[in-house]
Amino acid sequence: MVLCDREFDSMRVFQTLSNLGVDYLIPKRITSSEHKAIEQMERDGQEVAVESASVHVEQGSHAMQFLYVPSTKSDGTTVFGTNARVTPDEAEAFCRRYSSRWQIENEYKSIKHDFLAKTSSKDYRVRLFYFVFAVLLYNIWRLTDFLLKAAAEGEMDYAPVITAGECVELVSSALLPPD
Repeated sequence: MVLCDREFDSMRVFQTLSNLGVDYLIPKRITSSEHKAIEQMERDGQEVAVESASVHVEQGSHAMQFLYVPSTKSDGTTVFGTNARVTPDEAEAFCRRYSSRWQIENEYKSIKHDFLAKTSSKDYRVRLFYFVFAVLLYNIWRLTDFLLKAAAEGEMDYAPVITAGECVELVSSALLPPD
């Protein structure tokens, strides 16, 4: 299942993913037709609705669904597009997967800002090495944090015990010989 940002809300993107045999879940921009559906849901007293639709573009066509679910950020309704078969009873739980994306975004930001070495090289091999090394450092940090929490028998929440900067200092002191 591919979870994309709202910027990927496009029938051509939906079809490309379908052509690749990939299930997708993408938030929709709310247009006048979605507003009408939401207004109808409110009149009917519905919190969740599933609307069947289809994509027809140059690259092909496929069946899809629009899922109308309560917003997790505010009052109101959020609309998602998917090619997976989802019943109204499953729609809210199915779309809750999307709210877990924030963790991935935060992890990538941490890799980019805390662990990724700066380079001006245009050589993809150098850039790939730096990125893979940054991901390795990030994983060392998260593993170290997990082991510290397990040893202290503390709560396994998301907040780290050891900061990214402290982890980088520990790793660099082990890699670089003292003066």
